[in-house]
Amino acid sequence: MKRPTPMPLSTTLSDAALIERSWRDPEDFALLFDRHAGHIHRYVARRLGDDTADDVVSETFLAAFRQRRDYDTARPEALPWLYGIATNFIRRHQRAEIHRYKAYSKMGVLPDADDAAEQALERASAHAVRRPLAQALASLKARDRDVLLLVAWADLAYEEVANALSIPIGTVRSRLNRARGIVRNALGSTDPTTEQSS
Repeated sequence: MKRPTPMPLSTTLSDAALIERSWRDPEDFALLFDRHAGHIHRYVARRLGDDTADDVVSETFLAAFRQRRDYDTARPEALPWLYGIATNFIRRHQRAEIHRYKAYSKMGVLPDADDAAEQALERASAHAVRRPLAQALASLKARDRDVLLLVAWADLAYEEVANALSIPIGTVRSRLNRARGIVRNALGSTDPTTEQSS
């Protein structure tokens, strides 16, 4: 009788379990990279461009590897933690990010959007919205922009954003509310980060 082939670790273990295993066997951390590097890269590339994204993703996973023993294994999903680390590296490139949004506002384009963000932009008449949206993103304080884009582009829940940025959930709500207000005003009372227009 043939024994069934066991499922690979990459599909059976939670992120927290992989991180915990990597304490003993550091090579297991590579599985976490395989799971989440694409998500982190897309998010960073939208904010900083592909060239810089490659470096930021490398820095993010190197920092995560070094900090892996501090990870709260009570949280099975590590993606918010990785977004938080990436956001800290993005802040180092804040000038480049703002310059990018100003360039988008002049050209009337935004970086390639994936499904959720693209649908939100389409709901708000994307072609007419992109230029003022890019201007609004450039005008936001970095901490407000981080919260807004983690919700809109990384599709994180408020609690995940709070965990990613190590801030209280109430702070997430106030920063998001402030950022959405600025975006809404720039777009003539349309908010592409919500399901409905205001």
